[in-house]
Amino acid sequence: MDLKNIRENKVKVILQFSIPSIIAMLLTSLITVADGYFMGNYVGEEGLAAVNLGLPIVYLYLAVGLIFSVGGMAISGMQMGAGELKKCNQVFMQTLITTVIVLAILSSVVGLAFQPILRILHAEGAVAEYFTEYYRIVLLVLPIMITNSALGVFIRGEGNPQYFMFTNLLNVILNIVFDYVFCRLGFGAAAIALASLVATMIALLCDVFFFIKLSKVYHFGRFSFDKKVLINSALNGSSEFIGEMASCISMFAYNFVIMRKFGVDGVTAFTVVGYLCYIFGMIVTGFGTGIFPLVSFAYGAGDAALARDIRKKTNQFVLGAGIAMILLLLFAGESYSRMFVKSEVVKHMVLAGTRIFMVSFLFCGVNQICSFYFTSIGKAKESAVISSSRGLVFLLIGIFTLPTWFGMTGIWLVAPVTELFTWFICIFYVYKDSRSEQKQIDFRTVGIIER
Repeated sequence: MDLKNIRENKVKVILQFSIPSIIAMLLTSLITVADGYFMGNYVGEEGLAAVNLGLPIVYLYLAVGLIFSVGGMAISGMQMGAGELKKCNQVFMQTLITTVIVLAILSSVVGLAFQPILRILHAEGAVAEYFTEYYRIVLLVLPIMITNSALGVFIRGEGNPQYFMFTNLLNVILNIVFDYVFCRLGFGAAAIALASLVATMIALLCDVFFFIKLSKVYHFGRFSFDKKVLINSALNGSSEFIGEMASCISMFAYNFVIMRKFGVDGVTAFTVVGYLCYIFGMIVTGFGTGIFPLVSFAYGAGDAALARDIRKKTNQFVLGAGIAMILLLLFAGESYSRMFVKSEVVKHMVLAGTRIFMVSFLFCGVNQICSFYFTSIGKAKESAVISSSRGLVFLLIGIFTLPTWFGMTGIWLVAPVTELFTWFICIFYVYKDSRSEQKQIDFRTVGIIER
């Protein structure tokens, strides 16, 4: 990466790094949506509901993966910007090994928690059966998927986001093909999980090949464990960890409230609307992970003003994406609901929910990019506050109050209300960050005058 090139071609470089990342994220989301399509059409509404009940497990794995990979990349990116390539590679190896070990332990523990989860959520009959059938295999998929994601962070950090986009494209194509084949063979809910397992393993082999044959900065090899790096990685990745753990807790709370008040139909409708949030979230995450190495590099090289300009431009992009998403749903919302379910009751719930839920797209992208920005410059506290506000504090308050007052409409209102309140927090931190830079400029100016 070249600081002068980034400064003179901000928009071009942001898009150059972000677009492959966005495509990779959209491809990842396409896997989830395709799984939902096959589950809804070949297994039924109970299958869709069962998958959604287990989403807290997925978010738990994402949290563990992100706290090390994103945090490690922040440290590694700043070291790369400072020209410390040997230390940079040491951080890579420590991050990868730590992630793999923790994921292996996590899989052993989560497998014992299936029945308690189902009892708490009051899931019985076909829903409980599909849940167990699907997630027993997914416990093998998730460690591989998160390891892929961790490797992808460093592939992008090296400046080769196109390669990770290719492996994601391959993963998507294989996943959809195997979904179709296994569903046609009559494997039921297990078919979707088996398709993910085979496709993800092939994608992992492709990512490993990159670091063996193609990588110029990061390489597999021996490393010296550094406790300080582990602590700093965890601190830098804490906001992403909090964000995913908050999603884990909030999704569990959503399912708990919806199952008790609205039953399987409510969970199914929430699952279908949730895919929209997931798709848009992946677009924003693509921008966030795309600019992450750029912001870290600029900040590590001493150009904080450039890091802020990158954030501002990216916020404009995600706001535009949010508006485009809203316009698309205004015209295609009904067709979207018909893709997944046949029940007229659930279709009506999905359509009504989409029209309220989509308002959150005006705020959530900006909030998420601000969180990424503060993480990438090492300001973990600000990022953690933003993530915990939008993913836990305001969200949980909304989940346990709004449905009581407004019924199912209250479920759809939770996201827009949460993102709006978080947006005000982002405004405060961005203003504070800008004022801090202005004071530094003033001090430097005074120093020049005195000399």
